[in-house]
Amino acid sequence: MADVLEHTAPEAAPAAESAAPAAPQEKKSLWKKWKQMPRKKRRRIVRLFIFLLILAGGGLGVKYYLDNHTSGETQMEVITDEVRYDAITSTVEGSGLTRAKNSETITIATPGTVMEVLVSEGDVVTAGTPLFVIDSDVARSAVESARENVQGYEKQLATLQKDIAGLNLAAGYAGKLMETVTLNPGDTITKGQKVAVLADDTQLRLTQYYSYAYEGELYVGQTVDVSIPTLMSSIPGTIEAVHMVSRITPEGTKLFSADILVRNDGALSAEMAASAIVTVGEEIVYPYEPGKLEYFRTGDLTSTVNGTVISSSLVDYLQVHAGQVLVRIDGEDSETEMFTIQKNLDEARKTLEDAEKNLALCSASAAIDGTVIGLSIKPGDEVSAATAILTISDTSSIVVNATVDERNVGNVEVGMMVELDQWDTPASGFVESVSLSSTLNNGVATYPMVITVEDAESSGIQINSSINYKLTTSENDNCLVLPIQCVRTVSTEEGESLTVVYVSSPERPENAVDGILIDEAIPEGFWPVPVEIGISDNYNVEIRSGVEEGTVVFTQNQVSSSWGF
Repeated sequence: MADVLEHTAPEAAPAAESAAPAAPQEKKSLWKKWKQMPRKKRRRIVRLFIFLLILAGGGLGVKYYLDNHTSGETQMEVITDEVRYDAITSTVEGSGLTRAKNSETITIATPGTVMEVLVSEGDVVTAGTPLFVIDSDVARSAVESARENVQGYEKQLATLQKDIAGLNLAAGYAGKLMETVTLNPGDTITKGQKVAVLADDTQLRLTQYYSYAYEGELYVGQTVDVSIPTLMSSIPGTIEAVHMVSRITPEGTKLFSADILVRNDGALSAEMAASAIVTVGEEIVYPYEPGKLEYFRTGDLTSTVNGTVISSSLVDYLQVHAGQVLVRIDGEDSETEMFTIQKNLDEARKTLEDAEKNLALCSASAAIDGTVIGLSIKPGDEVSAATAILTISDTSSIVVNATVDERNVGNVEVGMMVELDQWDTPASGFVESVSLSSTLNNGVATYPMVITVEDAESSGIQINSSINYKLTTSENDNCLVLPIQCVRTVSTEEGESLTVVYVSSPERPENAVDGILIDEAIPEGFWPVPVEIGISDNYNVEIRSGVEEGTVVFTQNQVSSSWGF
């Protein structure tokens, strides 16, 4: 065996030696074949190799995901916060548009030719400063035409009003009806028809004659005693007038007359005999003869229109008061016509007013103190109707037209101070007004708010430009606070709405509530506790009661995973 080994070993060595040089030859041959291969074929081989590598890597990734993701290694992290003392400030922010508080724009309603322009853009003017002159024949003609229309309607209305007055035939003064005519509904009545006599018996007149021996002793306003034999009494009277007539009696006595008024309390009537006795000094002066009482005045009641009787209350001896309607006459057509004329007259007066204003604007003067803005004319220009010529703005007083949304409008009050900023130019102001009328935009109601800019002249704020505002509605320098997301509004099984926080506690707190309808996953060990909240900012909310400092409360659940993608 040894012999065999010794014999064969020498032979094997040369074989190995002869085989060793063959490997480089084979490698060289493969590289040579690769180089000799067409370029397109080599590219296909490379692409196939890359594809196989990507496929293998994707498979490993899917296996890794399935091994880890399906193994239940996803974790839920509970985020909490702690009740603490801090300062909190509630603010309302937004933007608005600046404008002059007082501003007047002059617009010409009729065409014309610019004759003079007396100011320039940017000029500071005072009220009454002449601005420009425009010649407009159309404006002058409009005034003349409007004035003629007004005068025409006024005449029509005056005529018709007289007719309408006759439709309700009324007593012109208080008194007693006599010689009445019977009128029934449906009867025809004509213009000028007499329907009654109205006698004013609220007081009666008595004419008496006295001797000239008492000339100058009787005077207007003097009180006399009027004797009424029928009533067997005397009542006071007053001298209404003294007439120095010359009546000669059969005995040759010269007499003058006096008119005496007696108030009627209801017992007196015309044709009653009466005598007026006058006391002159210590002497009693008697009239020459008794007289008869007369009605203070009488007059005929007559219709002033033609028509049909609607109703009548004419009765002999009926006592009436001034203005009392006695006969009603159908006047429906007249009333409709009067309404139409009145409406036309009102419109004509408004047209005349507008025309006169426009004519006055053709030679306009500044209505307020301010700065000339937007001047658009020069001498010789032909301006058309409804052209805005210029605006005068009083920039000494600036306001901001802004809005506040429905969430914050309840916290904004008139008089609150406001911080303003326009392109890094700070200013201050105060809330002048907050409207109660809202506008709905994208489902959110906003309310108009006006802010007055303080010290506007030196503030550097530009008008007709955007500006940002910020106002502090409330603040607390030392109060319990929590992040806003810790506080929840929940409903109970009884339908009650509560504001709660979920307090961390190993046991149920005494003030925890039951029956909460939960719509989120609350971790174990957290209990719903009612709280009273106060003001809030963008991040935190004030906690007024319900929890104490240091209390740990639930904020939210945060999902986390152990695989590292």
